[in-house]
Amino acid sequence: MEGRIILALSIILTLLPIIFIVILMTWRKVAADVSGLAGWILMVLIALLFFNTSLEVGMRASLAGIIASFPVSLMVLTSILQITFMEATGAIKRIVVFVKTLAPADKAVQIMLINVGAGTLLVSIGATPTSILPPIMLALGYSTFVAIALPALGFDALCTFALLGAPLVAFSDLTGASLIESAQVFARFMPFLSTLVCLGMLWIVGRFKLVKEGLIPCIIAGVTNGGMAVVMAYTPFLKNGVVLTGVVAGFMTILAMLLYLKLLDRPIIDRSILSAEDLTVEKNMRLATALSPWFILIAVLFFINYFPPLKELFFTGLAMPVSVIPGQQILTRVAWNAYTWVLISTIVAAIWLRPSAMQVGNILSKWLKRAPRPTFAAAIFFAIAFVMNNSGMQAGVWQPVGDETNMIWVLAHASILAFGGAYPFISSYLGLFGGFVSGSEASTIAMFAKYHIVTSKILQVNALVVTAVTAIGGGLASVISPAKLQNAAATIDALGIESEVIKTAIVLSMVITFFAGVTAM
Repeated sequence: MEGRIILALSIILTLLPIIFIVILMTWRKVAADVSGLAGWILMVLIALLFFNTSLEVGMRASLAGIIASFPVSLMVLTSILQITFMEATGAIKRIVVFVKTLAPADKAVQIMLINVGAGTLLVSIGATPTSILPPIMLALGYSTFVAIALPALGFDALCTFALLGAPLVAFSDLTGASLIESAQVFARFMPFLSTLVCLGMLWIVGRFKLVKEGLIPCIIAGVTNGGMAVVMAYTPFLKNGVVLTGVVAGFMTILAMLLYLKLLDRPIIDRSILSAEDLTVEKNMRLATALSPWFILIAVLFFINYFPPLKELFFTGLAMPVSVIPGQQILTRVAWNAYTWVLISTIVAAIWLRPSAMQVGNILSKWLKRAPRPTFAAAIFFAIAFVMNNSGMQAGVWQPVGDETNMIWVLAHASILAFGGAYPFISSYLGLFGGFVSGSEASTIAMFAKYHIVTSKILQVNALVVTAVTAIGGGLASVISPAKLQNAAATIDALGIESEVIKTAIVLSMVITFFAGVTAM
């Protein structure tokens, strides 16, 4: 009896910081970075006072978590710089003008093109669909509600490949699986889930009437988008570039929709929708010039990943391992990771986009205002995860004193008792919860990876599948993430409506997550 009371208390204490973060974000509407910092402080205090963890271990674990977050946090930092640069030079405006002209005569195809195709492509190269696409959707005549909801949902199935595969890299590093093996695990879910996301978008816009009318393009888009994840992960000559899956999937989805329109002899581009201001923007900049930062970035990354000597040099030879906690190595791979090349491609593209001295000043000013908080938010949840993973350690020993002093062991033991064989199914909803809290699939992976590995080993189930379905749940949470929806609402001056979007989207995300959990089982 006493043992059960101690276990129950340990579970409550372990979950208390996460519950605290949820309360801050939902009830008090505190931003993710501030909520995360408060949760981290509480997590460290609980680790010190109740889980026999030394202060040095708590600080070292936090630093290790921040370093491990670099593929995500520094990608956020550099991608915000790139988008700010492209906004200031007029490149984003020129791209928006082009996207507005696509498939005006077929609503279902237009939704797939913009939100699934372009959305997946944008998020995979570090752009933010929830910032770029809502104004386009509004200009095309969609309601404010739809203009916010669809961009937040369209890329969710392939969220694993966002930020040039940053969540996939985090999954690989934290589980010990290779990048290719990791991609193959995720790929099994993708065609089905991507199709469900497409159906969900049509349902949001026109309920079952539009679902029926747009079923064929919806299935084509979903199978193409998710199917490319399978192709990239399992085709021998393509799988070395799995971090570019989102780029390929987004591009192929756009191509499939354009081909569908061509076969039906429907208009692909309609310039009559453009205003006088749009025509001026179009005249002042070529589309290729506007896209040049992304062209350079994608070309370099394809070359690095598909030219074996460079891949071996950057990925293995220059792995740049860091050991903050004795016995644990973090492979930083600064030369291979996408954030380095986002920065370089931005600098090189300045040759064509030619920002003035005043524009450079404005870019840096806006970047320093925009970037630090989301960058810190991405890092702090990794710090929380690493404190949990290393709880129960003492400096000099570097091993938990006993299983019961480690938070991950406590959660794993409780999950076995509570869920048993249904654990793989439940883990999908843990991911949805983690994504709602952190606003990031990569942070969700960081929080749950070790926990799933320990639990899956005891239950004798596939830890990679369990961790993957949790990550997928974290990606599906994008459409209910307060941070993402507030960002989308702000771009069209509709702050406040995000709560209405959540009410509708939470049902949809829970249904799709249900099917993800069933697939995992």
